[in-house]
Amino acid sequence: KYIFMKLKLFYLLACLFVMNTTDVMAWGTTGHRVVAEVAEQNLSKKAKKSISKIIGNQKLAYWANWPDFVKSDAKFKMNDGWHYVNIEPAADKATCLASLELTPEENLYKKLQFLVGELKNNNNLTEETKQQYLYYIIHMVGDAHQPMHVGRAGDLGGNKVTVEWFGERTNIHTLWDSKLVDFEKYSYTEYANVLNIIDKDAKSKIQAGTLGDWLYESHVIANGIYAEAEKNTKLKYEYQYLNKEVVENQMLKGGLRLARILNEIFS
Repeated sequence: KYIFMKLKLFYLLACLFVMNTTDVMAWGTTGHRVVAEVAEQNLSKKAKKSISKIIGNQKLAYWANWPDFVKSDAKFKMNDGWHYVNIEPAADKATCLASLELTPEENLYKKLQFLVGELKNNNNLTEETKQQYLYYIIHMVGDAHQPMHVGRAGDLGGNKVTVEWFGERTNIHTLWDSKLVDFEKYSYTEYANVLNIIDKDAKSKIQAGTLGDWLYESHVIANGIYAEAEKNTKLKYEYQYLNKEVVENQMLKGGLRLARILNEIFS
């Protein structure tokens, strides 16, 4: 009986650990894989061939959450700031873009550009370094399109903004990371397939612009999320209905823009 009780306690603790760790992952595991799968469906033949030389035949989605998983490894701890960028809410686009250039932190904006440049220029990188830089790029482009990763420093990107989701206490960061995505009950391949249906011209329009432009788009959405959370903290079906298109557009944009970046790196 004593052994049985210890086993029950072990499994309970294991379940709690899984629940807690999934809550802190940007877009959740599903959302990041959707972005990666959409990107893979839009890669050029040359990019696919070059990427396969780095990571083999494994799908991009397999590695999409690697940068979150390695947060528990002390040697990657210094990279935690690569997953987000803080922007003050009153910033207009010009001020926002200027602040991104001037910020001293090693954040998503600065490091993503660095990683892309390193892979593109192939600066005598080891195979392991190429792999890790690619994993981070796949992940960080997804992060750039999760609005709460372009939120405010004071509340840790919405982690301190408490709301209820169908009566369960949570926060707006977690809500946008995973709960809104997982509400649809799609697998990541199903979600990617239903999103990746627009024509070539529409894809080109989405892929236009700079990383700064894309981050500003996410920041504007984040401001709306904050404003809504101030008015309503008990969120259910209506919130899902009103934000479903925003969530899906952000994942689609993330995937198409990731494809553009990878196609340019390996052109």
